Formats: sequence, C-alpha cells, structure tokens
Amino acid sequence: MIRAKALTDARAQASSNNELTWWIFMRISGLLLMFLVLGHVYMTFVAVSESDATYDAVVSKLANPAWKFYDWLILVLAMLHGVNGARYSIEDYVRSRPNRFWVKGIFFSVVGIILVLGTVGLFSIG
Repeated sequence: MIRAKALTDARAQASSNNELTWWIFMRISGLLLMFLVLGHVYMTFVAVSESDATYDAVVSKLANPAWKFYDWLILVLAMLHGVNGARYSIEDYVRSRPNRFWVKGIFFSVVGIILVLGTVGLFSIG
C-alpha cells in the first residue's frame, strides 16, 4: 500500500504498477468528483427554484443524454473511489488471507450489484 503524498515517493513505494495506477486514480477521481458533485448540487438546488424541484423536472432533465452521462460519471467515479478506499481498509484490518479473500469477494459483489442497479435505474428514466 502506498502512503506517499507525492508522485515520486509513490513510485518508490509502489509494489506494482497496479498500485501506482490506483494511487494516481484516487487523486484524479477525488478532484473530478469535487467539481462534478458541486456542479450537480448547483444545478439541482441553486439554479432551480424549490417549486420547480419536482419528479417531472428530474425526469425531463434526465431525458437529456448528457445529464444521464454526467450523473452516471458521478456514480461510477464515486463507487470506484469508495471501493478503492475500502479495499485499503480491508487490506489493513483483515489479516487472514482466506478471510480477506471472502470479505473482498462479498464486498466487490455487493458493489457490482449496486453499480448495475444504479446504472439501470438511471438509464431507465426518461
């Protein structure tokens, strides 16, 4: 696991290219998520009056494929970012290799189901 704050330190600590890739992903996805979520909050709660925030308004917004992609991007990035953070915690706290295998297997299965359900729910609207 990489505990570095700078890319050069991360390269030195990386046990594999895969770990370095996930380390870089966490930095980029965290930054992207900040702007995507702030934009989503602005467009959902600030730019729209309270009386216009109805189910029909959401459905009409999601009829636009660009909005669906925007919301789907938030879903996917947030899930991947959170899953990778949880993976770090599982590696830290579940010491036994067989237990770690089962915990990760169940966790990744649940995450996969949630991601599929979120995608189906998002793209079935409108």
